Amino acid sequence: MAEPKLNEEKNSSIDYEKVASSPQFKQFMQNKKKFILPLTIFFLVFYFLLPISTSYGTFLNTPAIGDITWAWIFAVAQFVMTWVICTIYVKKATSFDKEANEIIANQIKKGGKA
Repeated sequence: MAEPKLNEEKNSSIDYEKVASSPQFKQFMQNKKKFILPLTIFFLVFYFLLPISTSYGTFLNTPAIGDITWAWIFAVAQFVMTWVICTIYVKKATSFDKEANEIIANQIKKGGKA
């Protein structure tokens, strides 16, 4: 079910500095960081592990299935990992959008206008 959008007239009169300084928004940003930061760190470690491992080690050069080495399996896993992380983020972003709209609507009700 689609979220009702705040109309543009209301958006143009919102005092975003008040919204940004509200406790709700600060908590929202903290929750968003708790989600994004670990995902980003995992992605970067997983991504750079392949070139580092193939440059400085030989364990990925051993055959896994016939002539296919672990390096190829790891490389394919990176594509899978990228799609999985993207899917997770898109699903989570929906709840972030909903929460952000609720914060803005709440600030409008409190008189958080310019």
